[in-house]
Amino acid sequence: MRISFDHALGTLLSLGLAGCAAADEPSAEVDSLGGALSVIRIEAEDQAWSISPGDRVEDNADNVKLRANQVGDSFKFSASVAPGTYRIVLRHATRNAYGQYELKAGGSSVATFDAYGPTTGDRWTTATLGEKPLSGSVELALQCKGKNASASGYDLKIDYIELVPVEGGGSGGGGTGGGSSGGGSEDRCDVGVFDPSDPPRALSVTGNLGTHDPAIIAQEGTFYIQQTGPRLPGKRSTDLLNWSGTSSAFGATNPAWVARQVPGATDLWAPDLSYFGGKYHLYYSASTFGSQSSCIGHATRASMASGSWADQGSVICSVRGDRYNAIDPNVIVDQAGTPWLVFGSFWDGIRAVQLDQNGARVGTQVHALASRGGGAIEAPFVVRRCGYYYLFVSFDRCCSGTESTYNIRVGRSANVLGPYVDRNGTPMLNGGGTVVVQGDGRWRGPGHNAVLFNGKSAYNVYHAYDANESGAPKLRVSELVWDDAGWPISGGP
Repeated sequence: MRISFDHALGTLLSLGLAGCAAADEPSAEVDSLGGALSVIRIEAEDQAWSISPGDRVEDNADNVKLRANQVGDSFKFSASVAPGTYRIVLRHATRNAYGQYELKAGGSSVATFDAYGPTTGDRWTTATLGEKPLSGSVELALQCKGKNASASGYDLKIDYIELVPVEGGGSGGGGTGGGSSGGGSEDRCDVGVFDPSDPPRALSVTGNLGTHDPAIIAQEGTFYIQQTGPRLPGKRSTDLLNWSGTSSAFGATNPAWVARQVPGATDLWAPDLSYFGGKYHLYYSASTFGSQSSCIGHATRASMASGSWADQGSVICSVRGDRYNAIDPNVIVDQAGTPWLVFGSFWDGIRAVQLDQNGARVGTQVHALASRGGGAIEAPFVVRRCGYYYLFVSFDRCCSGTESTYNIRVGRSANVLGPYVDRNGTPMLNGGGTVVVQGDGRWRGPGHNAVLFNGKSAYNVYHAYDANESGAPKLRVSELVWDDAGWPISGGP
């Protein structure tokens, strides 16, 4: 059995297979580990799988292919785990021959996922499926649930299952999206690492793709999007590939404060999804096109999977003559655990204000992060990775179909409030910004970028205008990696 510990804490955790633990494996008193739990990676090819009659497990040296005979078949093994709550991460391949599976831990469902992909070759993905309290001998099972309508079989190829201790041991699923979920202390140096032999690519997404200004977050293996439109429409996916529409965030009417504070505002714009302070947060824009009469609204909920958004009113507003425009919000939780609301469009650029753990504004100070001296800069999104905060923004013209010239730029700083500089050292307050994504013949004007961290993978999520469909705005999801110098590379457009 090969086990890798991502965080060596000086205590070995013994992972034994049910009924067949190797005699020379080190033993450990799992109850004695307490808070010294480590990330545990369980390599698929090293397990003694229990399988249903007629099924096969094919060992491919560094991964395995599970070959189910029919729906309902299961592939199982057991491991001994120290008591605690763990985030369960699965690395698996997608391709056109693979089916739908449910991962269970200790007989309890973690998540159902679809391994289908439209390509004939394997495309590896690392997915956080959920969080579960685990203790002692735990059976891990992958049960065949069927197949995508386009799939040709029930197979599943997996690399490893990773158990990541959840800080504090609480149960339930925190969000995964950008720098605002899971606390700001994560440095993610091992996430989104560039491999020259496997460069990042755009995902082949299908389903409900009509999108403008997408915001994304994950909870227990499901990815949720809110976007610009009447009362903030939504989408849902379990694999980042196949998307279905969901109801708008605010049902039949806008929050009551919108009509009072921003007369003429109808559709709500440019939302942001985050998780901090023990709840999910939705920030969004209420404005009219080209106006500084704008406010950023706020709503909260306990879970993305159930319940509804509770209106918390407006957080910050702008009026004609202000140096900023209060739209395009994004939340970043810094390394100390302090949440910041970053926002801005045109005028004098991108700003930030401090929030408390409930998501309300703290004080009156407004910090400047980036500017083009009145030129087109908007849609900020900040994440932390490996010692730096990265500020993504969109330059140039949005919202003009195939004539859009939107493009995504980035700068970085060791401090959440800057100064941010691009790869050439040009300050973003002086118009700097290194290109990350720009359009091509089909996908015009890509912009309004969000970043999703999911296991060891990262993705940027944005809209672009489809020249093959008269410039319709569509959802785009691309793999995102960082090169050896610490600069992001996107698989877009």
